[in-house]
Amino acid sequence: MNTEINATTKALEGSRIAILGYGSQGRAHALNLRDSGLNVVIGLREGKDEPSLGQAKADGMHVVEPPEAVRGADLICVLTPDMIQAKLYADVIEPNMKKHAVLMFAHGFNVHYGTIKPRADIDVVLVAPKGPGALVRTEYEIGRGVPCLFGIHQDASGHAREKTLAYAAGIGGARAMLIETDFKEETESDLFGEQAVLCGGASELVRYGFETLVEAGYKPEIAYYEVMHELKLIVDLFYEGGLTKMLTFVSETAQYGDFTRGPRVIDASTKEKMRGVLKEIQDGTFAKEWTAEYAAGMPNYKKFKQADTSHQIEKVGAALRARMPWLQQNAAKPSAKLRVEIGEPVDHDVAQQSAAKTSAK
Repeated sequence: MNTEINATTKALEGSRIAILGYGSQGRAHALNLRDSGLNVVIGLREGKDEPSLGQAKADGMHVVEPPEAVRGADLICVLTPDMIQAKLYADVIEPNMKKHAVLMFAHGFNVHYGTIKPRADIDVVLVAPKGPGALVRTEYEIGRGVPCLFGIHQDASGHAREKTLAYAAGIGGARAMLIETDFKEETESDLFGEQAVLCGGASELVRYGFETLVEAGYKPEIAYYEVMHELKLIVDLFYEGGLTKMLTFVSETAQYGDFTRGPRVIDASTKEKMRGVLKEIQDGTFAKEWTAEYAAGMPNYKKFKQADTSHQIEKVGAALRARMPWLQQNAAKPSAKLRVEIGEPVDHDVAQQSAAKTSAK
């Protein structure tokens, strides 16, 4: 794997770059590109894309209606929620995008699963920073960058690769590391990580651990600290130095328990179930299920979410966290995404309303 890829913004100098969406990633990309000397315009709907619209204007960005942003743009980057991208492409992007322009995504879901079928005369590419938007911005501001995945799905102009690398350089990714991939690999590995480990796997492990302790008679408050609160300590060690650093900083007692009991909880049968999850991602089963669920108004999604948010561990945790003043300073801020890596936090009810409004126009 070649990770020594050098890139500059030269291939996009003098180009018009349209950013559709101004959430965590959209804002970071737009500000970094502008500070890199590139020409950026933001596509948002007046009176309908609050509070993003207010934030973009406060940042001094050039904001116009999405069709106007797309018309004449040399590169359009789509940074809106997955489930509204297909309609956005059909209604706004496809009829207004000029020949040989670049259509860019930060996640390959819609192109890979065919809910977006791009015109043959445009470039279709991917740039996915492996970190939340806030980190993409702060690392850029201090002269560093966040590693980025990039991929070329369609090269109609013959210049898709250099423009893609120029964009990655513009947001700071070339300062760190650029890793080449494709839409299939990025989409499937990203979904698998979310479902089997980062969101699905971790949350199920925490909940079952909590229930096991409480059902055995231990205080819920103690169970919360042991299986959820302290998880951050371990994840931070993983993040900073992998398994090696984690094993260096926990006790020998914890290490021995890790070596001998961990495989009894997460074993070969778990890996086999993970293979089943991956197969459903690879063959499109998950994408079809999620698309149908969204179209139906997300009844199962809402039921599952309600079950999680009303679980005893959430009630206990809320009371305990209220006694942790060091957490309160971040209480008003949404958790960082994780779509580039885990997925931008999205209020799906708002996203649906947004899609409905677009449909009614």
